[in-house]
Amino acid sequence: MAKILVIEDEAAIRRVLVKILSEENNKYEVFEAEDGLLGIEKIKAEDYDLVLCDIKMPKMDGVEVLEAIKKIKPEIPIVMISGHGDLDTAVNTMRLGAFDYISKPPDLNRLLNTVRNALDRKELVVENKMLKKKVSKNYEMIGESKAISGIKNIIEKVAATDARVLITGPNGTGKELVAHWIHQKSDRSKGPMIEVNCAAIPGELIESELFGHVKGAFTSANKDRAGKFEAANGGTIFLDEIGDMSLSAQAKVLRALQENKIQRVGSDKDIKVDVRVVAATNKDLKKEIAENKFREDLYHRLAVILVKVPALNDRRDDIPLLIEYFAKKISSEQGSPIKTFSAKAIKQLQQYDWTGNIRELRNVVERLIILGGNEVSEEDVKLFAAK
Repeated sequence: MAKILVIEDEAAIRRVLVKILSEENNKYEVFEAEDGLLGIEKIKAEDYDLVLCDIKMPKMDGVEVLEAIKKIKPEIPIVMISGHGDLDTAVNTMRLGAFDYISKPPDLNRLLNTVRNALDRKELVVENKMLKKKVSKNYEMIGESKAISGIKNIIEKVAATDARVLITGPNGTGKELVAHWIHQKSDRSKGPMIEVNCAAIPGELIESELFGHVKGAFTSANKDRAGKFEAANGGTIFLDEIGDMSLSAQAKVLRALQENKIQRVGSDKDIKVDVRVVAATNKDLKKEIAENKFREDLYHRLAVILVKVPALNDRRDDIPLLIEYFAKKISSEQGSPIKTFSAKAIKQLQQYDWTGNIRELRNVVERLIILGGNEVSEEDVKLFAAK
């Protein structure tokens, strides 16, 4: 049942509104406040699905109430109640974030339609927020260590923006998970997430891969082809291992970031692109800059937000959670019963030197599930996972 708060200083109007809404097929639970200050106090203390607020009131007028609610609980839709002389003000309140307004005396159909529409809108807003908070299980970030909690906090703050992000850390630490979290929690989540492994593409092909080419641009260019930047339009492009990108490709990426334009290889025609760039590297880019292997101006364009993903050896407290997660995931993939790990087995694994980081830990967990007993023991670990 939706909870509606009516903020109205005229008792007669307030009673009419409460009566109409309360009798609407038991859909609404209606609460009252006779002035703006009391209304604000109620909103601070309780969660409401909708607020109906008069414009002209003593102590605190409706515009002030609207502005206050938008700061306290911005997701609550607010319908303003206007007298005949308040119509201009009512229209202006919509610019300040009001959902709609109704005139006094309230028309029954107009009131109920406005209330239904406002509640539908609120439901959509809440649903969208929930969807943004959900990240595909394929890209879960497991851990409660200080380092991982810090990364999750940064993601929550940066995801809703278009700020470029540079993710650094050793191989196997999960840099791609951070990139996917940023995309899936962003307003671009409905758009594409295009991944490019810069280290896996030969230097002579990287520009064609990123920016596309036109027919005849080089020997094997038999037809026009769009690149990854065009494919990512409206979404996110993830440039993994960007430290391995050639200097000539770096120059073109820099132009794309500066001008939001690209040119296909072999063409001088500009193509506009709307792409958020997230990059990652396992290299020390400042050292690469000093050795003239990476452009300093590109580094500063990419590193608006820096996220450093720690090595597994620096977050050993997360190993038990990671073992449990991998055990469930691997068992599910194999269609076998979930195996548990003894406390001594987990402690033994926490003591190892994980040079291959999370990727290595996953492989070891899979090996122990296949070769170990029904409960993986310390002896199993020493036998099958010994370094």
